[in-house]
Amino acid sequence: MMKKLVMTVMMIVLCALLAAPSVWARETIKVGIVLPLTGGQAAFGEIERNSFEMALAEINSAKLLGDKKLEFIFEDDTGKPEVARSAAEKLITKDQVVMLGGGYGSSETFAIAGVAQQSAIPFLVNTGSADKITEQGWDYVYRLNPAASDYPMGLETFLTEVVKPKTAAILYEDSNFGSSSSKSFETTCKRLGINVVLSENYSKGGVDFKPLLVKVKQANPDLVYMISYLMDASLLMGQSMELRITPKLFVGGAAGFTLPEFPKKAGKASENVFSATLWYQTLPYPGAMEYFNNYGKKYGKETEYHGAEAYAAAYVIADTLKRAKSLSRPDVKAALSATDMMTVFGPVKFTSYDKKINQNKLPTYLVQWIDGKLELVWPKKIASKPFIYPIDFEKTWK
Repeated sequence: MMKKLVMTVMMIVLCALLAAPSVWARETIKVGIVLPLTGGQAAFGEIERNSFEMALAEINSAKLLGDKKLEFIFEDDTGKPEVARSAAEKLITKDQVVMLGGGYGSSETFAIAGVAQQSAIPFLVNTGSADKITEQGWDYVYRLNPAASDYPMGLETFLTEVVKPKTAAILYEDSNFGSSSSKSFETTCKRLGINVVLSENYSKGGVDFKPLLVKVKQANPDLVYMISYLMDASLLMGQSMELRITPKLFVGGAAGFTLPEFPKKAGKASENVFSATLWYQTLPYPGAMEYFNNYGKKYGKETEYHGAEAYAAAYVIADTLKRAKSLSRPDVKAALSATDMMTVFGPVKFTSYDKKINQNKLPTYLVQWIDGKLELVWPKKIASKPFIYPIDFEKTWK
């Protein structure tokens, strides 16, 4: 009787397993993408989601995964770490995705990364840049974009060869991204012999930066370096113009200073402002200009480095899944580790250096807003337009 009961249970389990749609048998391969689709960072989330979807259509049209179809399931982190954590858990447990992608804000990305590591599911970060994300020894977390400490690399030679500033002020958002980037730039200044006369953070989403900017005016630095998202970047520059703060140059630490919306919100205060950047459409990467042009045609607006990161990440995900021996998490992880490919964002190959693991390393560049258009100005040999320097801000702001 017991033997018959055991056999019956085994048959029921076997039938259930055969009936259940395993990840290996799926016709559609699901990947979870977490981005800020609402809230203060929604402009970044929009440009990245558009780019993910654009790449996805191309990937499925070209049948890069053969008979299988790739599907991106988007979740909104609203710019909050706790929401990002819940979104990642939902994608893993309910949607049963085979890997995770996205990750914009560093605090939210760090939260997602913790969930991915705990769940032993591969996570490809495309934007969150705080150094600590790839410094935890988390072997299931990979980053396509440069770490925050690498952002000023493209600016360094411009400062040493052209500007030669003696003093600098650093203003930064009190977030993982802001703190990591500010420390990195302070290290850069120390190496270049630039005296940091002021380094202060601020709470994001404020409307009155004048008390902080009065300190900048009193310090009278040669260089003002700002690490801010879109609204803060626009307000900081607008209020700097009102207070007539006129250093030799203003430089943004990427983020809000490269978005097409920046000159629209900051107005003439954006003119001649420099920014670090991770990408520009004229760089000699296959398909970079084609992506830029196609994005403009499809969405009626320009893209920039955030979109290029997402677009490239989509292709890295597809390439990983194509090469994976199976869709088990260890096999997907092994395929992601072996990535060695060229994308519109540049080469992607995960390495270890300093304290980082699974980190892609790329050069960074310097752009400048000239006549309302973002131009690549440094290094000089690949510039889309010559840089403007020295700058007469009083004249620019009339």
